[in-house]
Amino acid sequence: MLSYRHAFHAGNFADVMKHVVVTTLLRYMTQKDAPVCYIDTHAGAGGYDLQADHARKTSESDTGIGRIWDASDAPEVVAAYLDLVRRFNATDTLAKYPGSPWFAAELLRQQDRLVLCELHGSDFVPLQKLFKKDRRVHCYPDNGYQFSIGLVPPIERRGLILIDPSYELRNEYGTALATIKNLHRRFATGTYALWYPILDERRTATLKREVGQLGIRNVMNIDLTVADRHALPGMYGCGMLIINPPWTLHTDMEVAIPYLAAKLSHNGKGAFHVERWAEE
Repeated sequence: MLSYRHAFHAGNFADVMKHVVVTTLLRYMTQKDAPVCYIDTHAGAGGYDLQADHARKTSESDTGIGRIWDASDAPEVVAAYLDLVRRFNATDTLAKYPGSPWFAAELLRQQDRLVLCELHGSDFVPLQKLFKKDRRVHCYPDNGYQFSIGLVPPIERRGLILIDPSYELRNEYGTALATIKNLHRRFATGTYALWYPILDERRTATLKREVGQLGIRNVMNIDLTVADRHALPGMYGCGMLIINPPWTLHTDMEVAIPYLAAKLSHNGKGAFHVERWAEE
């Protein structure tokens, strides 16, 4: 049974890190006129009210987007991300936080296409409502792992596939890796972004090792921890594995991720990695 609701965690440090990476990827991919297909396997609701009871119950946005909302010293790609969050709010007050689909819809063009999967009914309804007037966007109340296989290779022949599960289901790490392997077999030139939580060092090390064993040559890892693992209950960091990253991503993240580590860390305990595992 699916019980995870991202509304409790919207705008936290993991969202900030993830969306800085995703928006940087999308900006790069839209530099060429050729169309792009964006596929989101776990799209969520598309946007979240940070003043609602579920968000205030955890107040995770206070130590995420709230820490950099008014920043004037942000690196270029972080500043560009912040501009989008402010656009979503439309005022100087941080009251709402956009989901990955909204960021993608803002950055993609008329010739591009978005395919959004969300299995949780409570999130699918607002997701569909948010984009009901946008003909570029196609929403499906389906299992994104399974549904995405039939979407590749996309007719555009260029694509970003975001795999951003909650990891609440048993063996979800294995399912995510199997999905990437199947997708890459069908669409080897696509760009893939797999988000993962950092809950303990052994689990993270196992995930990285298994990705390395997939036989995919061009992989980049970006991870961020905001506290010592004993200081926070549950997730104390997160990461993204990028397959076929644009050549500029490494340089951008070498500036952006240290900045986020400094701004979002608890008691100066932030750490990060920006590393290429293999290059074409």
